[in-house]
Amino acid sequence: MNMRSASKGTVLVSGASIAGPAVAFWLHRYGFTVTVVEKSSALRGGGYPIDVRGTAVEVARRMGILPRLQEAHIDSRRATFLNADGSEAAVVHPQAVAGGVEGRDVEVPRGSLADLLYGTVRDDVEFLFDDSIDALTEHEHGVDVTFRSGVQRGFDLVLGADGLHSRTRDLVFGPERRFHRYLGYCFAIFTMPNTLGLSHEVIVWNTPGRAAALYAVGESNELHAFLNFAHPEPPGEVFRGPEAQRELVATTFAGDGWEIPAMVAAMRQANDPFFDTVSQIRMPRWSSGRVALVGDAAYAPSFLTGQGSSLALVGAYMLACSLAAHRDHTAAFAAYERDIRGFVELNQAQSGTGDAALFPTTAEALERRNSRLRGLTALPPATGRPAHTALALPEHIGD
Repeated sequence: MNMRSASKGTVLVSGASIAGPAVAFWLHRYGFTVTVVEKSSALRGGGYPIDVRGTAVEVARRMGILPRLQEAHIDSRRATFLNADGSEAAVVHPQAVAGGVEGRDVEVPRGSLADLLYGTVRDDVEFLFDDSIDALTEHEHGVDVTFRSGVQRGFDLVLGADGLHSRTRDLVFGPERRFHRYLGYCFAIFTMPNTLGLSHEVIVWNTPGRAAALYAVGESNELHAFLNFAHPEPPGEVFRGPEAQRELVATTFAGDGWEIPAMVAAMRQANDPFFDTVSQIRMPRWSSGRVALVGDAAYAPSFLTGQGSSLALVGAYMLACSLAAHRDHTAAFAAYERDIRGFVELNQAQSGTGDAALFPTTAEALERRNSRLRGLTALPPATGRPAHTALALPEHIGD
């Protein structure tokens, strides 16, 4: 069967991070004509590490990108946990904390995965950078889209792959607050000079309710820095701008020791800080009419699970398979939800809040966490978490 003999229809995908290019890849393979719109003027970089685990590794293999992901594998060798005074609490193998499997799962800079996905599809699908969806009007035969640039075009289907703060979701399903599940933390990520000589490792500092991490990807002279803190309510006021975000972080960590003052100073000077809440998206339905959501837009699990990129890759594959298998989009979207929702919910449940928290909010919980870490080994685990492999992928449509 020649999947490319004639277009199966036109699809607009909003978002060019992970889920967007991945679903575009599979839709093109199945004979759809795909356009990807991205609000940024170019691919967003960001070398902070992300994991591709379990079922998502098989998706990467089927895409043909697994060998290059393995080449980009970071190979972190140790995770050191520190007490508030900088003394050592535990040293473990990073995969023992993450639940990954050495030699099978991969950890790569986020930008490497994004570049790889884009490079795989850029010659086959249309990309519109520095633009976004401004309005959607669905009718019997398609969706009329007005872009921020003023251009108007029609598509058979629209897929929102535009992240935790999805514009597509806002337009079709309503405001984010309806689906946003705040997990009680805020965080900032930025880069800073590697003045500590760290290599292939992560150092995590904790005090009740606050945590910091320094991540050395390989032998780089740059560190990925992370500041995370408990906050009882989502701090809506700080989304007014970067300066308010920096002030909240600096005030929260004022007076802390170890490398915290240097990290706060580096955050103030960084040209790439990213601030957000630690949150999940929980929705009763991921589709409405001719519009469906995939990845974080539909089911952000939060970085506490380490499964955001994996869910995006698996969701993209399952959504495209469903659209290829069902002539009717309503049946396709229903099959997509039916086949993957259990996998999504199982992984969202791995968020590690409460007693299982990696970032405890009380001294007692922190001591329990440290005791648990000391019980782990510095060797990589033999098996991963069952949630990571809890979905058996269907074969390619048309195989």
